[in-house]
Amino acid sequence: MADPWTELAGSRAALKLDIEAFDKETKAQAKRWPNTARDNAGLNAARIDLHTLADRCRDLTKEIDLAAKLAGRAIDIAVKELDARESDTWDTGDVNKARKAVEAARAEAVEALRRPRYFVRQADWLQERFPEAKLNDVEGLVKLVDRATIKTHDWSVTPGRYVGVAPEEQDEDFDFEEALRAIHIDLKGLNEEAAELAARIAKNFEELGA
Repeated sequence: MADPWTELAGSRAALKLDIEAFDKETKAQAKRWPNTARDNAGLNAARIDLHTLADRCRDLTKEIDLAAKLAGRAIDIAVKELDARESDTWDTGDVNKARKAVEAARAEAVEALRRPRYFVRQADWLQERFPEAKLNDVEGLVKLVDRATIKTHDWSVTPGRYVGVAPEEQDEDFDFEEALRAIHIDLKGLNEEAAELAARIAKNFEELGA
């Protein structure tokens, strides 16, 4: 239990500090917003300024997910390896309620942190394609054509005849290292459960043989 508990404690401490930094950045952004010019230049500057907050949302999401997984692992170890249920101080009902509460809080926090990132990405998407805040041709999305061009297509205004196919976009937010870390935590738990199940099966066979 020592290593998982130390990792969980470290994760909680780092998460607390990062939440405080996130709160500070959020308040600073909210304070600057009323003075932001509502023209293309002003909104573009605000969009760029929001990247720091979006990055914090991404990092906090990873930290929250990791802390929740580590908490679950600590409970699993206590139950499966340390026979926690045999202790008079262990209340399975309370532990299960707490675990569900943690998962509900995690899901709510992750969804709340997803929304700012979503809107910042949408703002980036629009600015990249319409930097002057004016309609222009975008492959796979929109194309300005005249009547003569439409006539060559037998007066069809089906979008696919003109806009083409948008190039495939990569998910820049995907963190391969963090994904592997989360998989490793899950895999470790599954391996331990498999070993425990194998031991029980072997024991049952021994008892049947006796």
